[in-house]
Amino acid sequence: MSIKILSITLLLLSICVCCHSSEDSTGPGIKPPCCVGVTTSDMSAAVVGETYREQAARPPCVKAVIFNTGHGKQLCADPNAQWVKDRKLHRYTHILKVFAQMN
Repeated sequence: MSIKILSITLLLLSICVCCHSSEDSTGPGIKPPCCVGVTTSDMSAAVVGETYREQAARPPCVKAVIFNTGHGKQLCADPNAQWVKDRKLHRYTHILKVFAQMN
């Protein structure tokens, strides 16, 4: 194996290791960019707007439905909680009404 090929291989390997290690770097005191816990309490009064996003479970992140609150924060909710299911259904109903008004 030539020195040139070996050097290029080591360079590419180093780049891969650096990129991979910087992907999930949360140090002490830094909040991970995901929900690590959820609430089951009915927080529907705190939710603003009709949008939400769903988060898959990938440790340390847990499966969650993320809503926006009136305080500019995000609320991590249990996707199995009844109020969350109702809120998601309400959104779909709202979308259907808007679509029906367009036609």
